[in-house]
Amino acid sequence: MKEALLGKTLEQITDLITQIGMRRFVGAQLTDWIYKKRVSSFDELTNLSKQNKELLANSCQIGRYSYCDSALSVDGTQKYLFETPRGNKIESVYIPSETSKTLCISSQSGCKMGCRFCMTARLGFLESLSATDIINQVLSVDQSEQLTNIVFMGMGEPLDNVDEVLRSCEILTAAWGLAWSPTRITVSTIGVYDSLQKILDNSKVNIAVSLHTPFADERLKLMPSENKNPIVQTIELLKKYDFSHQRRVSFEYIMFEGVNDTERHIKGLVDMLKPIRGCRVNLIRFHQIPDSPLKGSSDTRIKEFNTALNKSGVTTTTRNSRGEDIFAACGMLAAKRS
Repeated sequence: MKEALLGKTLEQITDLITQIGMRRFVGAQLTDWIYKKRVSSFDELTNLSKQNKELLANSCQIGRYSYCDSALSVDGTQKYLFETPRGNKIESVYIPSETSKTLCISSQSGCKMGCRFCMTARLGFLESLSATDIINQVLSVDQSEQLTNIVFMGMGEPLDNVDEVLRSCEILTAAWGLAWSPTRITVSTIGVYDSLQKILDNSKVNIAVSLHTPFADERLKLMPSENKNPIVQTIELLKKYDFSHQRRVSFEYIMFEGVNDTERHIKGLVDMLKPIRGCRVNLIRFHQIPDSPLKGSSDTRIKEFNTALNKSGVTTTTRNSRGEDIFAACGMLAAKRS
């Protein structure tokens, strides 16, 4: 397979083209065409010589590919299905609101983490996506030009694929790339310690930690990865960073009736999170998945939980459910045609 240019940095593209006999300055021309002008064919490169186009075509490809299916929710959410060049399926979800146009993207096909409340986990792990596959999602949805925010909250654990995710974030934020502010990008994680430290030290993107209970024994029942990635270790790492300015850290908390929605959990969250400067909690309604014994907390209980955390000094919001009718809501991505 020919080398894909999409998903490579300016330095990587420049190194590649010099190896095949082109001048270094062409690297900047190519990143301009690929990331700013968003071309999908070498035929569109009007400022490159015929000889350079032939050199590129012999050993490289742009690397763009289209989605193979989509589904539109009654609330305006749109889910896209892609098939990677290796034949695996991934999904991306476009979520419009009055104030933002967010794309939720995948970092893996399937997932290793085994969370009991997630349909993606039931697929098992299929592959980690390349930066080509990740950036292709951003450029290939119909609303690409309208996007205001990117969240790495689709299929997979982003920090189990940290190098490709970091490269994607560089492409999204670099002046030669898509030139987004890092504050418009959020990377979700269950808390993979070394990779979390790596992304904290090498980027300025926002972080969202999948928490779901402040108690390790309960978390292990919901999230088997707690064994290898204990939440107390993640919390101790986050305490070393300041999130009181532009960069944010949030904690995702899916609410399960009788499991993690008691007064004891409120106190546990306050004790755990208050030392982290500038953090916030996002409460999420559980979207029922087939054959799961878990039940979502009532709207009344979620509201009470929200109010109690805010009164205790932990900034808390409740996330609106979007795209549930097309299996596009949190935890429902299973890479199936609509």
